[in-house]
Amino acid sequence: MIALLALLACSSGEKVSEPVNPQFTDAVTQVTPQELAAFSALPANFFPEGKQASPELISLGEKLFNERLLSADADISCASCHTLETGGVDGKQFSDGHRGAQTVRNSPTVFNAAGHTAQFWDGRAPDVESQALGPILAAGEMGMPNEDTVVRVLKEDPKYIEGFKSAFPGEKDPLTFKNVGVAIGAYERTLVTPSRWDAFLAGDQSALTEEEKKGFKEFTSAGCGACHNGQLIGGQTFMKVGIAVPWPNQTDFGKFNVTKLEGDKMVFKVPSLRNSALTAPYFHDGSAKTLPEAVKMMAHHQLGKELTDAQAESISTWLGSTSKRYK
Repeated sequence: MIALLALLACSSGEKVSEPVNPQFTDAVTQVTPQELAAFSALPANFFPEGKQASPELISLGEKLFNERLLSADADISCASCHTLETGGVDGKQFSDGHRGAQTVRNSPTVFNAAGHTAQFWDGRAPDVESQALGPILAAGEMGMPNEDTVVRVLKEDPKYIEGFKSAFPGEKDPLTFKNVGVAIGAYERTLVTPSRWDAFLAGDQSALTEEEKKGFKEFTSAGCGACHNGQLIGGQTFMKVGIAVPWPNQTDFGKFNVTKLEGDKMVFKVPSLRNSALTAPYFHDGSAKTLPEAVKMMAHHQLGKELTDAQAESISTWLGSTSKRYK
């Protein structure tokens, strides 16, 4: 039939196109192994090798994570700022603390936080166990006056007396302030959110859409992967904000506030980009309301590049594949 049509076309002087085979004409985005080399899938949890926590310790940590008694007015818990159902954040530029006080930095997601190199935007806590204790005593956050008050309040509740005994067997007096952090940290080490991105890294080419693959290639070609890589797509290094163009907000000096070293001015922990589609607003100062806006700001201030709206949207589309809702 094709030959007959061609013959008729030649005799009539009309041009006839061959039938189109989509297998050969549809562009398929190819992500190379080289482009993926800097990235890896999430682990099942973030416990150090050989140091898995007991179910009793994790269960206690979950209770404490949601316990409002850990705040001075019994109205705030860890979960108040790190709501699991909304990406591990509260969606506010600055979280509400004790008696209407506002925190001075945006609350990052608690998901996968245990895998970070350090905790807080300025890295002042080495792990989630020590980080968990900070907000409890912070005047502008949970507002407890001292460690002894925390222990006294918990010891007034029989379920915590028994809970700490079960979670810390063999300890003479297990209900201590330090163990509050140990328990909460154990729970947080289980808050891992594997996503379609992990399935793609494991070899499932169908786990990402074509648009998501294009977004990843846009991400790497723009140079974002220099800081945002590894299991968490960030979270492993510290970097000055405003390398190429000064950061607009110069009121928070970041790590300098901890170390007092001149070289640490405007240095902050590079955030993980996992779950970033769920965790607006963005940055330590919550200055970006949308993910595409945050992408464009990073390109401008860190790389000295001006991304188009389409490029920022494309990268944001890929980042959506790294996100997973808890419930």
